[in-house]
Amino acid sequence: MIRIFQHAKYPFLEWSRRAYLFSGALLAVGVIAMIVNVVSIGSWLDYGVDFTGGTRVVVRVPQGTTVNDIRDALGGDQSLPISRFGAENEFTVRVPPDGSQDPDAAVNEVIAALEASPAIGDFEVLEREFVGPTIGAELQWRALLAMLVSFGATLIYLAVRFEFRFGLAAVIATVHDILLTLGFIALLRLEVSLPAVAAILTVIGYSLNDKIVVFDRIRENLNKKGGRRENPAALIDRSVNEVLPRTCLTGGATLGVLVVLTVLAGTVIRDFALILLIGIIIGTYSSMFIGAPALLEIQKRMGTKEEADRKKGRKREREEAVPV
Repeated sequence: MIRIFQHAKYPFLEWSRRAYLFSGALLAVGVIAMIVNVVSIGSWLDYGVDFTGGTRVVVRVPQGTTVNDIRDALGGDQSLPISRFGAENEFTVRVPPDGSQDPDAAVNEVIAALEASPAIGDFEVLEREFVGPTIGAELQWRALLAMLVSFGATLIYLAVRFEFRFGLAAVIATVHDILLTLGFIALLRLEVSLPAVAAILTVIGYSLNDKIVVFDRIRENLNKKGGRRENPAALIDRSVNEVLPRTCLTGGATLGVLVVLTVLAGTVIRDFALILLIGIIIGTYSSMFIGAPALLEIQKRMGTKEEADRKKGRKREREEAVPV
């Protein structure tokens, strides 16, 4: 079996400053996109009916019909979210909740308005969905809670399995991954629905697993003979290079499948695949350029477990030496 990057000796820690600047630039672009979204659509992300509540109607209209034609037929409300669903003549109309719990009322209003418009002509309703506002708010909270629980569980596991600094570095790098992924979601105006949340949670799991593999190799090298006396930066760089073949092969195989899904899959799972594609690229990048440097910075500020034990030992010796 051919090992890619078998003798890699890349100075990842030397490139960390440039990686921080690159990530900062991407984060700034994401923040700007979110601000633009707040101004244009009223929220920092394009939340779907799953989270906002209301009615979602997918219609197929005659070729040549535009978003403005549909908007005019529905009263000309510029704040009404209307977007292309799949083909050029398929559109999604999202109607905000009006306090009614009748799932057919809003759909019938949309259908009646389109039928009355001479600019629309014959059309077909492909999908209809109704979500109450209370359920939408609860889904938002549960999605956030799921992310927080995953971070907390990971921090505890790595603190017990390795050391606290490993868990903290993994969480910092994964938060970086999620923030950049959300930035791209805002920039591309991808709809945030339950499948999108599932994709984000999958990205969290993949990213954390990738970082655990890197940190496990660092721990193995630390425990080897002379590992504790080796320069920490050199040891971390060597460890990242040693797992680089695994990182690239695993990430490349996963990305190949996701590219096919993104390009060839239908509209139902296209956003899901695209979010996974973006998140896994970011997660693979951060394992090498964010997670490993973060671990070194934390070690510089907090010290290692051995240093803490030595400090405790010296303190105990001083206390025992004090005459009673």
